[in-house]
Amino acid sequence: MNKVLEYKYIDREKSWLAFNARVLQEAGDNSVPLLDRLRFLGIFSNNLDEFFRVRFAAIRRLSLTGISGEKYLGGISAQQLVKDITEIVIQQQSESLRILNIIESELETKNIFIITESDITIEQEIFLKDFFIQKVSPELVTIILNDLAEFPVLKDTSGYLAIKLVMNKNSEVRYAVIEIPKTINRFVVLPSNNEKQYIILLDDVIRHNLSNIFNIFDYKSVSAHMIKITRDAQLDIDSDLSKSMIEKIALSVKDRRIGEPVRFIYDQLIEEDTLQFFLDKMKIVSTDSIIPGGRYHNRRDYMNFPNLGRYDLLYQTNDPLPIPGLSLEGSMLEKISEKDYLLNAPYQSFSYLTKFLREAALDPKVVTIKITLYRLAKNSQIISSLINAAKNGKKVTVQIELQARFDETSNISYAEQMQLEGIELIFGIKGLKVHSKICVIERYENDKIKRYGFISTGNFNESTAKVYTDVTLFTSHQQILKDIMRIFEFFDINYRVHRYKHLIVSPHYTRTRFVKLIDREITHALAGRKTHIKLKMNSLSDFEMIDKLYEASRAGVKIQLEVRGICSLIPGIPGMSDNIEAISIVDNYLEHSRIYIFGNAGQTEVYISSADFMTRNLDGRVEVTCPIYDQGIKNELIDNFDIGWKGNVKARFHSYKLDNKYRYRNHNPIFRAQLETYKYYQNKLQAESQIKAKV
Repeated sequence: MNKVLEYKYIDREKSWLAFNARVLQEAGDNSVPLLDRLRFLGIFSNNLDEFFRVRFAAIRRLSLTGISGEKYLGGISAQQLVKDITEIVIQQQSESLRILNIIESELETKNIFIITESDITIEQEIFLKDFFIQKVSPELVTIILNDLAEFPVLKDTSGYLAIKLVMNKNSEVRYAVIEIPKTINRFVVLPSNNEKQYIILLDDVIRHNLSNIFNIFDYKSVSAHMIKITRDAQLDIDSDLSKSMIEKIALSVKDRRIGEPVRFIYDQLIEEDTLQFFLDKMKIVSTDSIIPGGRYHNRRDYMNFPNLGRYDLLYQTNDPLPIPGLSLEGSMLEKISEKDYLLNAPYQSFSYLTKFLREAALDPKVVTIKITLYRLAKNSQIISSLINAAKNGKKVTVQIELQARFDETSNISYAEQMQLEGIELIFGIKGLKVHSKICVIERYENDKIKRYGFISTGNFNESTAKVYTDVTLFTSHQQILKDIMRIFEFFDINYRVHRYKHLIVSPHYTRTRFVKLIDREITHALAGRKTHIKLKMNSLSDFEMIDKLYEASRAGVKIQLEVRGICSLIPGIPGMSDNIEAISIVDNYLEHSRIYIFGNAGQTEVYISSADFMTRNLDGRVEVTCPIYDQGIKNELIDNFDIGWKGNVKARFHSYKLDNKYRYRNHNPIFRAQLETYKYYQNKLQAESQIKAKV
């Protein structure tokens, strides 16, 4: 076997970095509108920050123990992986700088200029002097470092200017650090009297005013270079039984600020003595990832680059469509009692989900609401609806995941709000995150309880629903909803393993059930029956599931994989994965839905799920996979998968080379899957209108 294929799996960390390289490809793609290219640069940077805080930190921890970890890392040692990741990231950072320079040059052709402190005109100087005095100066945290007994803790969410002052007296050197305020927009739009628009970064506004900041010092030179640190974000939960779960998580989140450094980025033009001063004081050693960069870091801020009213430089926005047959003005429960409905956001309006909860909150016949929450919007309409329901006398039970990564503080705040309103809170199960997306309500109808609910692949978050593609099933299928009630019973009494008649639930059943579904396709293939597997997910990294898919491939099962992110499976290898193709779509929306389709010799089964094929989803979380019984919705989900599979603009191949080759278009017309999905739903609405017109 080829040297690069001596292992059966692609390392998940390198595969993730390949995914982020696809995001960077969007930033470098000339066909993407210019301001959206800046947004993709911001997403690339934000993704990388989280990667270092979580995944790289975990690998680094393992490497420092001296354990190789090859068994868990697919054949590579932790020590080697740390080195490999650092090399890949240095190359990607260099590429991102190259792309940023190109974008800035192209913006200038559109009369948008990003200037530095050396380019400021007299008119701009007047504006910036007042802006600095009124807005910036009161927010600045400036620390002189030489004489401090203890070096200050630098936050890993902030950027800093490392300052070197050379004094007139004896050329003494003093060092300082200025935190770039996050309370002020990083991109300062300057006034303009002509067609040209000018922007200066806050960093450069500060650089321009260094003489004002350090005017009490008698210095002959001052320099400022940006630095940024990333810390280990692993939560170490206190085992003190006297503390509540909220207290434990809050304390652990607070401890993050002093987590071990795992990455240090610096302006490569910084003086050697200044760099060494900071590395020594911060105790950053060669085992950490030390990465030279450009003049600016924290490029995640580009996600919020001002649009300047230049909508010609942005993707055209498509308004979310209504769901055929389901009105936001009438009663949703009445409609759902008759049939199931599917919401596919952001192509269709997420307002259906909030409307469902608002209606339940006001309906006198609704007596209970139970829901799981993972990530929520900043000003969550979901929380408002649940509080409204509690105020209307409903018994509201909320399982809120306090350990949702980087949303811990927000979720603690929401938990405290709900507690004050009398909502019953469940904080999950020791050792298991609750990642399922489920809701069930109970309503009195004809002196009996009838249940309604929804099951989703994504978070109940109206902000991310504008850019994450996710599907949600609204149903009154009583047996499915009875299974959801059993899940809430499991939250209460989790030493009892419940049986579920319809739902597939982690951590007890998901792995074994999916293995059985794949085995059934293998049996069909070996018997000569038509068979296929189509799986859409965010990540595929569990070795056992990959081995099972390899087995199915060898048996002749045709397997199509749409995996947006990590894909540790190697497709298309003779004798191992000949019958497997795998693509990733990275486009304007973030592909997030999980759709699992099994051909079953013509009796196709379709599932939606909160779970990826990752070990944590299969064994270490509470996840829910739901069968789709409505034939129309089945067809819709199959159509969704097939539209994605036809994509030839934003689709890349997964391969062991991790080279992100675009899918071949040949002589086929352009087929951009996300735009075609929107057209698909437009056509469904048009068809419904035509049927109504005939009636």
